[in-house]
Amino acid sequence: MRFHNRTDAGRQLAGALAVYAGRADVVVLGLPRGGVPVAAEVAARLAAPLDVFVVRKVGVPGHAELAMGAVAAGAEVFSSELIQQLGISEHLVQQAAARERLELERRETLYRRGRLPNRALVHNRAVIVVDDGLATGSTMHAAVLALREMEPARIVVAAPVGARETCERLRGIADEVVCLSTPEPFDAVGLWYDEFTQTTDDEVRRLLTAATGPTPNDV
Repeated sequence: MRFHNRTDAGRQLAGALAVYAGRADVVVLGLPRGGVPVAAEVAARLAAPLDVFVVRKVGVPGHAELAMGAVAAGAEVFSSELIQQLGISEHLVQQAAARERLELERRETLYRRGRLPNRALVHNRAVIVVDDGLATGSTMHAAVLALREMEPARIVVAAPVGARETCERLRGIADEVVCLSTPEPFDAVGLWYDEFTQTTDDEVRRLLTAATGPTPNDV
């Protein structure tokens, strides 16, 4: 299964989540940046509130696109197997994680801009966490762990496409996993989109504002 772009992917993903449409206890969270356009389409079609949940991938030193872990507010996940296999020192791991925590704080400030904290939005609600694809799944894993601490009623992991083993692994920590396509070989998320341009900070803010209205800092 291929997708034209993230909007098309969100439309198709929303169809698989139709059981959550029109429910007052549902909130949709997009993982920035690429997950937010997908989540925006899902939220619109389910008539659910949209927000962002900031998670940062921690890349292997010198190979930033290869994830050795991820950090979120109050949670972190690392692949000890990969770190050991590549011989990455604990010092380098913590150095890379510290950089990503700084970026996480910057984006949290940039995107939230006066909006309610995530805890107030997700407590005792069904939370649909959306990304544009699941490769290693480290960012989604960290997001689910962090969200658990906020006591939602249910956590649903949702993505248009993902590696089969990643989607199966996430079933062990989420209440439900909805992944439309699990092609093999998987290789990379972008291969399953006709258009896969980088989502910008401005686009994330525009989508959040369009869905929730401006905050006092936006006007």
